[in-house]
Amino acid sequence: MSVPATADLLRRVAAYYSAKVVDHGATARGVDWNSPESQELRFQQLERLFEDAEPFTINDYGCGYGAFAVFLRRRGRRAPYCGFDISMEMLTAAGRVLADVEDWRLVDARDDMPKADYTIASGIFNVKLDTPDRIWQSYVDETLEHMAALSRRGFAFNMLTGYADADRMRPDLYYADPHAVFDRCRRFSRRVALLHDYPLYEFTMLVRLS
Repeated sequence: MSVPATADLLRRVAAYYSAKVVDHGATARGVDWNSPESQELRFQQLERLFEDAEPFTINDYGCGYGAFAVFLRRRGRRAPYCGFDISMEMLTAAGRVLADVEDWRLVDARDDMPKADYTIASGIFNVKLDTPDRIWQSYVDETLEHMAALSRRGFAFNMLTGYADADRMRPDLYYADPHAVFDRCRRFSRRVALLHDYPLYEFTMLVRLS
């Protein structure tokens, strides 16, 4: 996928999420989740990547309004945190939410993210709008390459599952084949975990690099 095509794709996705946070504020609905409970459950799956690690540093790739940083602090984790998002409205909201949180920074360019022990991404591969699946898949693959390059010890992400009920699927969302994603992640490491046993129409991938 060419750079101009990617930039146009991401501009439209950024506009989608900017509208969500403007309408709903710094809430689960503001990042297009159905409920705070489902958002928390997603975070718990991602946390399994580093559940026994301390200390560590972390990047949040598509940080929204910074909810994952708040989740970490609530769980007693003091990891230095860097959040990146393509929506300036999201970053503005994150700055307000994280005002009283220690040791964080936000960036609006992915190349400004530092290398960290871990990188996580929650929900960034879901909203494709009218982008053809093959083009969206190229964007997913390129993003995973970047997440791996940013990470010393591992990275994790979630995606909507292709095993979702057909009558619940939306044409503007991307549903991935968990087996195919697992196979793609094996190029980064032999230590890959596929989590598909929690009660949401999605799965989480954990890729441990060391």
